Amino acid sequence: MFRRHKSLASDRRREVFSRGAARSMLKNDLRNFQCLSQLVLSAGPLKAIPVVKHSKTVHFEIEILDAHTRKQICIVDKVVQTSTIHDVKQKFHKACPNWYPSRVGLQLEQGGPFLKDYITVQSIAASSIVTLYFTDLGRQVSWITIFLAEYTGPLLIYLLFYLRIPYIYDMKESSRRLRHPVVHLACFCHCIHYIRYLLETLFVHKVSAGHTPLKNLIKGCAFYWGFTSWIAYYINHPRYTPPSFGNRQVTVSAINFLICEAGNHFINVILAHPNHTGINACFPSPNYNPFTWMFFLVSCPNYTYEIGSWISFTVMTQTLPVGVFTLLMSIQMSLWAQKKHKVYLKKFNSYMHRKSAMIPFIL
Repeated sequence: MFRRHKSLASDRRREVFSRGAARSMLKNDLRNFQCLSQLVLSAGPLKAIPVVKHSKTVHFEIEILDAHTRKQICIVDKVVQTSTIHDVKQKFHKACPNWYPSRVGLQLEQGGPFLKDYITVQSIAASSIVTLYFTDLGRQVSWITIFLAEYTGPLLIYLLFYLRIPYIYDMKESSRRLRHPVVHLACFCHCIHYIRYLLETLFVHKVSAGHTPLKNLIKGCAFYWGFTSWIAYYINHPRYTPPSFGNRQVTVSAINFLICEAGNHFINVILAHPNHTGINACFPSPNYNPFTWMFFLVSCPNYTYEIGSWISFTVMTQTLPVGVFTLLMSIQMSLWAQKKHKVYLKKFNSYMHRKSAMIPFIL
């Protein structure tokens, strides 16, 4: 009996001890859970682990064929998506050193338009293999070379006639006859016109980095240089007769000439910087300068001022060669103005309300 009571007492002690141990462990677990929860809350929300996406680079294979014979010239491989036609021309030049990039013309199909250098390969590719047709464009020159040659020639040629160098006019007749003041004024205006052209070509205009065939340089120089020689010969001739209405005609036309030259310059400055708001395509708009208000009436005021300058020069000198040159320039610039006006109508129809291309309310 004693042993049995003794064993019961020990069992009760063990039970009480186990209950106390369980309670203490439960309290410790609760404390640990509270500490862990406070740590998680203080750490903030859990951030997801970024998933690294491995982009697969797509390469194209460019097969270049001769546009006339359809024979394969070369294959340009490992062309990435972001490559442009200019990059393809560079690689084509490495494969075929005889063909410089400036004289390489690439077409998507025979007889189609030549692809611009800025076009990406991805935009024209229907599959991983792209076929392009090659055409030799001939010897090429940069646009800035053409403009400088076209405008430097008339400036120097006119000065040669103005100085009356030998073998152009009769020296005895030139020494006997005094020059009318309009001859000196015409030389000044002519030089101002082409000096402005040269300075704007170098510092104002954003001349295209592209190239054009050499024949365009020859045609442009022949036109400008030939007409300048014809004009300068008549105005600086010893027997040149002044305008019919004398100084009044000369003064009014000279003032109008200078106004048109100033207006042309300010319009060219705006056209060179058409974007002041970060938008790539925006219609040139007038500003505080009164010369730019011509934009309210016409879409190409630079051609309006250009024709105004040559009409004023024609009236001031009253010579046939200047009149013929002015007529031809007016026809050519009207074609350019109408072409640009159509482009403006497609892009900025809301800005073209009641606007003409070059001559207000007429053309």
